[in-house]
Amino acid sequence: MATGCNAAVAVPPHKRSDTETTSTIEISGWRLTSTSLPISNGAEIDACQAEVGINLPEMFFGNNSLVLEWFGPDSDVGTPPTRPDSEENVNDIDIEPDRQPLWRYEFRAQDALKCVHRGPSEPGDGCVKVGYSEAWLKSRTGPAAESPMPEMVEVKPYDWTYTPLYPGHTSLPNNMDNGGFVAANPENPQHAIPIAELQRPDPILFYAEIPLYEDELHDNGLSILTIRIRVMPGSLFILFRFTLRVDDVLFRNFDTRIYHSFVRNPPVVVRDIRGWETSYKTLRSLLPNPEDLSPLTDPQWIARMLASLPESSTMDKSSRRSTGWRGLGTRIEVLDLNKLNKMDGELSSGINALRLDENKFEPV
Repeated sequence: MATGCNAAVAVPPHKRSDTETTSTIEISGWRLTSTSLPISNGAEIDACQAEVGINLPEMFFGNNSLVLEWFGPDSDVGTPPTRPDSEENVNDIDIEPDRQPLWRYEFRAQDALKCVHRGPSEPGDGCVKVGYSEAWLKSRTGPAAESPMPEMVEVKPYDWTYTPLYPGHTSLPNNMDNGGFVAANPENPQHAIPIAELQRPDPILFYAEIPLYEDELHDNGLSILTIRIRVMPGSLFILFRFTLRVDDVLFRNFDTRIYHSFVRNPPVVVRDIRGWETSYKTLRSLLPNPEDLSPLTDPQWIARMLASLPESSTMDKSSRRSTGWRGLGTRIEVLDLNKLNKMDGELSSGINALRLDENKFEPV
């Protein structure tokens, strides 16, 4: 990720709209909406379980989401109307819900669970066993076992750790390969997330932290998926993080970072996807106090420690210590918003041409 630091920018015009369950900001042609509700009820869980085809995590927030919508550089989305004769606070002005965005990107728990592996484990799936599973199997498959069982038993028909290879998804337009993202150019500094800029103490215009699901893996660890978003005067930044701890086996992280600058030209969305894993023993050895295991339950501490280890030991699918999980490694992609704007312009031109052709016909 890039380390360059741009100068601070002035706070642009923007609008906020908040309810008990949703928060929205419109800024620089964007509308960003976070939805946060309590855990799904029984009927919602049954419906989602039927849809995704697996048992749901213990804590499932099926109504929670983060939705990004981009309306184009010429849109007035985020620009409060001028009302010289009114003292109404621009932050209280109703946001128009009926505009059609050029691009929409979403994060939802149901879609993440659809990306959890189902069926027997195959190479690359990264499926794991709990710490005592080998001993458990030997007690039932060894020569002295009273009730022998086959050596391989498919205990669950899906990845019980709920590991999703899900970085969010483009829902509009819905016909774009890879959601419109292409591989980043490593020589182009605009195709990287500027860490120094994000570390600057800029004003936070919008912030949300949204849980999607959590499970304690039958007291064998932790599986948790969350979203964080913050909007500054010059940019938006999202961290979508899956954290896995399987006691006495491994730790795993799957992070998706989304960055967009409101002032860079050309306008691009950077998507940085990274996956790490290492043994439980390795991360436990990094505890500042070996007697205090509480950091092992902290997703932020786990992520920092995984990122501090050599990539050859945490991101290499071919490593002897690796599960071979296909989520390991780094993938940086960009979406060129100018291309979306061009596509919309071509579509509008086609519609206008069709209308002109229709006007050539006189009524009988």
